[in-house]
Amino acid sequence: MKRSIKTRILSGLTAAAMLIACAGCGSGNAQSSGTEAPAAAADDSLDKVMSAKKLVLGLDASFPPMGFTDESNEIVGFDIDMAQEVCDRLGIELVKQPINWDNKEEDLNLGKIDCIWNGMSINAARAEAMNLSEPYMKNEMVFVVPGDSDIKQTEDLKGRTVGVQTGSTAQEILEAWELYPEITETPLEDNVTLLNQMELGFSDTVFLDSVVAYYFIASNNKDYRVLPGNLESEEYAIGFRKADQALRDKVQETLSAMKADGKLAEISEKWFGSDVTTVK
Repeated sequence: MKRSIKTRILSGLTAAAMLIACAGCGSGNAQSSGTEAPAAAADDSLDKVMSAKKLVLGLDASFPPMGFTDESNEIVGFDIDMAQEVCDRLGIELVKQPINWDNKEEDLNLGKIDCIWNGMSINAARAEAMNLSEPYMKNEMVFVVPGDSDIKQTEDLKGRTVGVQTGSTAQEILEAWELYPEITETPLEDNVTLLNQMELGFSDTVFLDSVVAYYFIASNNKDYRVLPGNLESEEYAIGFRKADQALRDKVQETLSAMKADGKLAEISEKWFGSDVTTVK
C-alpha cells in the first residue's frame, strides 16, 4: 500500500513538472513573438496616386529637351510628354513640380513629389536611395565648346575653366576625371545658364549630357562644337520612393505598353527624330 501511494505521489510530481515545463515553454514563445519584427506595411503607393487622381513629377525645369520651361512659361519636354501619356492612360492628372536638383531625394522622401522624372542618370548612390525604373534611354557625357574655340580635344582642357551642373552625375564624373586637378570647375544650377555663361566667356567649356548638348545646339542654332569622345556613357531612369513598388511597377508596365503600340516611338521622334528609347 505504501508503495502504491509513493508511486502515485511520484507520478503526480512528474506531471506537475511537465506542466510547469510546458508553461515555461509557452511563456518563452510568447516573449519571442513579442520581439519579432513587425510585418511590413502594405504598399499603397499606387492606390494613393489613383485616389488623389494625380501624379506629382519632380524635375529640374531647365533641362532641355527632357523637361524645361518654354517661351510661354510652360514646362515641356520629352520626359514630360512620356509622363503625360502615362497619366492619360491611368486617368489621372500630371502635376509638374520644379525642384532644386540638389534636394531631389529629400523632396521625394518627404512626399513633396511622387517621382523624379527628368533625364536622371543611374548611379550607385541613386540606386541605393531610390526605387529606380528600368532604363529608358542612353546618354553620353560630353564637353561643349564655342565654335571658334582653340580647344580641339580633351587634352586641350588643361588649365581651362569647365562649367558643370551642381548635384549632377556630370559633376561626379568630372571630379573623378584624371585631368580634374588640372582644370578649374565652375558649378552652376542648370545647363542652360552654363551654356550662356560659356558664350559670354565666363568658362571655356561645359560638361553635360549629350542629349542636352545636341538639342540645345540644334534648336538655338548655336555655333558650338562637341569635343570628340566622352568620359562616360550612362542611362536614364525614373526615381520613386524605395517602398513605392506598386507605383513604380504600374508606370513601368504602362511604358512597356507604349513601346509596344508605337506611342513611345512617336514621342521620341518628335524630340530626337528617331526612336532612341530602350524600354522593353
